[in-house]
Amino acid sequence: MSTKHYSVLIIGGGAAGVSTANTLHRQAPALDIALVEPSDKHYYQPSFTLIGAGVYSLKKATKNQSDIIHSSINWIKDYAETFQPDNNQVTLRNGRVISYDYLVVCPGLQLDIDKIDGLRETLGKNNVCCNYSVDVVEYTWETVRQMESGTALFTQPPMPIKCAGAPQKAMYLSADIFRKKNLSNKINVEFFNAGGAMFGVPFFAKALNKVVEKYRIKTNFNYNLIAINGKEKKATFETVNADGEKFTITKKFDMIHVTPPQSAPDFIKKSPLANDGGWVDVNQYSLQHNKFGNIFGLGDATSTPNAKTAAAVRKQVPIVVDNILNLINKHALSEGYDGYGSCPLTTSLNTVMLAEFSYGGKVTPSFPFLDPRKNRRIWWLGKIIGFPWLYWKIMIKGYRIDLHHKASYVENLTKEDSK
Repeated sequence: MSTKHYSVLIIGGGAAGVSTANTLHRQAPALDIALVEPSDKHYYQPSFTLIGAGVYSLKKATKNQSDIIHSSINWIKDYAETFQPDNNQVTLRNGRVISYDYLVVCPGLQLDIDKIDGLRETLGKNNVCCNYSVDVVEYTWETVRQMESGTALFTQPPMPIKCAGAPQKAMYLSADIFRKKNLSNKINVEFFNAGGAMFGVPFFAKALNKVVEKYRIKTNFNYNLIAINGKEKKATFETVNADGEKFTITKKFDMIHVTPPQSAPDFIKKSPLANDGGWVDVNQYSLQHNKFGNIFGLGDATSTPNAKTAAAVRKQVPIVVDNILNLINKHALSEGYDGYGSCPLTTSLNTVMLAEFSYGGKVTPSFPFLDPRKNRRIWWLGKIIGFPWLYWKIMIKGYRIDLHHKASYVENLTKEDSK
């Protein structure tokens, strides 16, 4: 089978892949660009939390790949199977070999559903739901709206996962739905988090503790879901005692929202592009591969220690595009990615806490004159209207948008908060 060659080959047609392809085309129309993506559909994944709460539709969050990939970009509808970076080649599942001058790797994460015993058999029924899967996200709303009494559990696995705040977003929206139906005294809401705090950035974790108190949610930290029996409505968690010895507990539930463990796709883990942890091994500032200079990675599957969110991708795309063009034009690389990520935390059915931060947990608000710990209706409107519009009309189409972060106000707040 003959080898087809492209100037730039992109693996993955999610937020990172399509945005990179369209941005590259806008800035360098002469480049011969190809994008490998097997799916016909493209999803605005940040809306899945809202779909699970009945305030957004899956149809509204879905577009055809053919409608968002520029017509001049070669869409290869197949899976990448193996990488041969020493030969600048990728082999597809159908056996076809593609060669490139520059490679961009952004396949997203995979849901490791089988790491929780029994989950695959019961997910999407028996009141076992999950906002992370397009196949069952609508079942979350069906489950929540039918709850009248009992125990509602929400789980969070070990990091990293897509949007670390999403498990608790689902919980807050459900708790607010129960409150509006006067069911708060009839439904016990519990959070089982494999981590040790509500959020990885202490500045926001303290504010989220107040949200938890408002809803009277019971929190359980360092508890990792390892098994589930949907028919018997039992969930088994692993934790450790004071001596560091592991043990399990089993908890009864009437509904459970499960966030599965997540990792880089298997074809990435076994490739020469991966580090020891299985992630695409890139420089965290330039996003250039640490071994292969004509390869870049961005999005959820990379080794960069930032929050895995669409907002992070928005900041990473210009760095990757600029650096490919820098290499072509023999210019120095930009190390401009500072680890920015954003998590619009839906704390009720009409308020959002807009958490923005960069490497090291530095708080970097786009609107520094507003206290980012405050739950605001304006960010709710952004979540359901503004951010989707920016995604579909600006980011995905390859237009650049940037808000300069000024941290001085927040640095002062952080200092006051630590006194």
